[in-house]
Amino acid sequence: MIPMFEEYQNTYKIESANEIKPGLEAIQVAMEKLGNPQLAVPTIHVAGTNGKGSTIRMIERIAQEHGLTTATFMSPCIENVHDQIRLNGQSITPERMNRAFEEAKEAGLSGLLTEFELLTVIAFIAIRQAKPDLAMIESGMGGRFDSTNVVEPIVSVIPSIALEHTNFLGDTLEKIAWHKAGIIKKNGYAVIGEMPETAQKVIEEEAHMQQATIKINGKDFKVLDDTWSNEVICMSGLHPSLKGEHQKGNMALAIQAFIEVAKVLHIELVEDRVQQAVATTNLEGRFEQLASHVWLDGAHNPASARSLRKTIQQVLKGEKVTMVVGILKDKDVEAVLRELEQVSDDFIFVAVEREQDRLMQPEELMKLSHAKHKQIASSVLQAVQEKQKEGSVVVTGSLYLLAQWRSILQQVLE
Repeated sequence: MIPMFEEYQNTYKIESANEIKPGLEAIQVAMEKLGNPQLAVPTIHVAGTNGKGSTIRMIERIAQEHGLTTATFMSPCIENVHDQIRLNGQSITPERMNRAFEEAKEAGLSGLLTEFELLTVIAFIAIRQAKPDLAMIESGMGGRFDSTNVVEPIVSVIPSIALEHTNFLGDTLEKIAWHKAGIIKKNGYAVIGEMPETAQKVIEEEAHMQQATIKINGKDFKVLDDTWSNEVICMSGLHPSLKGEHQKGNMALAIQAFIEVAKVLHIELVEDRVQQAVATTNLEGRFEQLASHVWLDGAHNPASARSLRKTIQQVLKGEKVTMVVGILKDKDVEAVLRELEQVSDDFIFVAVEREQDRLMQPEELMKLSHAKHKQIASSVLQAVQEKQKEGSVVVTGSLYLLAQWRSILQQVLE
């Protein structure tokens, strides 16, 4: 359930199915009814396991620094449905959301779509109404059969491939890469990050089949220290504000993607604007500092937990670190814990009242944890306040859960 989305549905009497139905048939029908709003604005489409949000936010800031108006559609929400659709860097207003729902109601979409498909439709309507210069669309799950895959993007971006949603996408990197590669279009342009060779091969084969141009981080472009370069351009003085060495890879993708956008939109790329953009990019829940010694990060799968572990080793080197953790049942919980236990021996697992059927209970997490010191807290606030005075506290786990916890902590912590 997407916070506040149901209120709009009730107001406009638009019903949706609360389930996942991979496939494009239903949303293609909806798009036709609406006159294909997804084709109204130049678009970048991003799919992958990790790094999607960071890459989109950096592209967004680069575009804005070059004078472009922007729109983004990302998942999941941080606080409520409004922050999933951003116009010029600001969450969509209730007034604009109402206008989008009015158009959806007039098109007679009630009962035709799943909840996420309907949200995707609303995003495309709102973006068309706003008429930005550039839109960035994040795939919800997978790519090939995700409801966002009705766009015809200038650039398709795939930052990373790792095991995720194996019940829907398959249990091997090759199967997952096949789903992600589905966002590459005929005669299109694709930018991909460094990833396992088996996954890269699948994506390269898809690009070849689609006769698409593909650019690979580390091969066709790269970042070394503070310098980005490809075969014709070199830019230095790049210092991403987002923490962690992995963010340099996301920055590399964002710059390469925007270079293609600049060509298509006939914009001159300006080095100091790129420098300013990457230095001022922010993204909620990506090693986000909420207060003194309190950090929030969505390490919801082994790959993102590995990135968090490396970031802690880099940013909080030598400090005592307490991990406050909550994870959904469908994640590879043990692999996530093994990564985080390399930087902390002090874990707190938080009891959660809502959506207990989706969450792994703290007692189960305690049994799986190898940490020397581990306990259960009745609330995330209690856990943070108890440990904040002892050293750094990193609140982490499933993005779904972090959205709730972030709101609670922001109201109290300074």
